[in-house]
Amino acid sequence: MFGRFLNRGKAKKPLDYDEAKALARDDDVAVRSDLASRDDLKPEILYFLADDPAPEVRRALARNEATPRQADLMLTRDKSDDVRSDLAGKISRLAPGLSSDETDKIRQAAYEALETLARDQVTRVRQVVAETLKDIADAPPEVIRQLAWDAEIVVSGPVLQFSPVLTDADLLDLIKAQPATGGLSAISQRDGVSENVADAIVDTYDEDAVVFLLRNESAQVREETLDKVVDQAPDFDSWHEPLVKRPKLSTAAAQRLARFVADGLLATLTAREDLGSEAMAAVREAVNKRLDLEEGEAASSDSGASEEDAGLVLEQVLKLKNAGDLSDGRVAQAVDKGDRVFVLTSIAVMSDTPVKTVEKVIGNQSAKGILALCWKAELGAKTAEKVQQKIARIPAKDVLKARGDSYPLDDADLEWQLEFVQGL
Repeated sequence: MFGRFLNRGKAKKPLDYDEAKALARDDDVAVRSDLASRDDLKPEILYFLADDPAPEVRRALARNEATPRQADLMLTRDKSDDVRSDLAGKISRLAPGLSSDETDKIRQAAYEALETLARDQVTRVRQVVAETLKDIADAPPEVIRQLAWDAEIVVSGPVLQFSPVLTDADLLDLIKAQPATGGLSAISQRDGVSENVADAIVDTYDEDAVVFLLRNESAQVREETLDKVVDQAPDFDSWHEPLVKRPKLSTAAAQRLARFVADGLLATLTAREDLGSEAMAAVREAVNKRLDLEEGEAASSDSGASEEDAGLVLEQVLKLKNAGDLSDGRVAQAVDKGDRVFVLTSIAVMSDTPVKTVEKVIGNQSAKGILALCWKAELGAKTAEKVQQKIARIPAKDVLKARGDSYPLDDADLEWQLEFVQGL
C-alpha cells in the first residue's frame, strides 16, 4: 500500500474520504506523514492527525498550510519542540493582516495560535516567530510587542532592529525599562532612528548602543544630543572613531574632539572635507593648543604640583563642609565637569573615609563599593550613578543604575558593602 500511495516523482492520486480515513490509521509512519502533508483532504482527516503519536506526522501537519486552524491551535501545545518550531514558521508566514479582534473564527484561531507561539517556553520557537515577522509591515502589533519585550535577545533583537510595526512610543517605553542585553544596540541600528529615540539611547550611556547609533548614518541625532555624546566621549574610547566620522559634525564638536582623540583620529578629523575653512582652522587651533598643553604637562610632571593641588582641594572641601555648603548638588556639578579630585575628596569627607580608600574603590571600578560610599556620604542615587559612569569610568553595562531616586541596593547590602570598603 505504501508504494502505491507515495508514488514518488508523480502527482498523488486523489483519495476518497474512506481511503484517507484508513491511511490515517496505517501502521507505517511514512504513510501517515505523507498523508499529513497533503492539501486535498477533508479538514477532519488532518484534524485527526494532530493527535498522531509519531512526531514526524505532527511535524508534517504543522508545516501543511491546508491544516485547519483549530488543529494548528492544538499543535501549539504539542510536547515536541520541533513540531512547535515548524508550526511557528508556518503561522508567522500566514500572520500579516491578522488582529486580535478578528470576527472570522478561522482567522481568530490562527491569531490565537500565533500569540501562543510568541509566548512559548522554548526560545527557539519564539525565535522562529520573531525572525519570520521582523520586517513584515502588517504583522500583528500585539504579537510584535510581545516579542520586543522578550528577555532573550535572539527573540527580541530581530524585531527591535527591523520591525516597522514598533512605534517611537513603543521604543521609548522599552528603552526606559532597559531591554534585554543587546536590545539597545538593536534599536540603535534601526533604519531612520528618530531624534527622540536617539536622545533616549544617549541618555542610557550604554557604550555599545551609542557606538551603533553614531555609525548609523540614517539616525537623526540632534546637535545638542551629539554635544552630550562629545561631553562624555573622553570616558568612552569606542565612541571616538564613529564621532570623528559622523556626518554633519558641527565645528564646536570637531574642536572639542580635537582635544582628546588619539593621534590617528586627529588625522582623520583634519582630513574631513565637510567642515569648511573656518571650521578647519578652529580644529587645527585646538590641535595646536593640545600639543602645547601636553608638552607643558610633560615638563612639569616631576614638580610635585599634583600633591599640592590635592591639599588645596581638601582645604576647600573642608571649608565648604563647615559652611554647610558641601551638598549633593555641588558634588553632582563637579562630577559633570569631570573634577575627579574634588569628587573623591568630597566623598571621603562626607562619608568620613580616608581619601586613599575612596581612590582605591574608584580605581578598582567597584560599583557596589562606590554606591556604599555615596550612600554614606548622603549623596543622591542619581549622583552615585554618575560617579560610576564619569569618575570611575565603569562600562555602561556594569553600572548599578538608580531606581528613580532610590539606590539599587537595599540599606542592609549597602551597610555590608560599607563595612567591607572601610576595612580596606
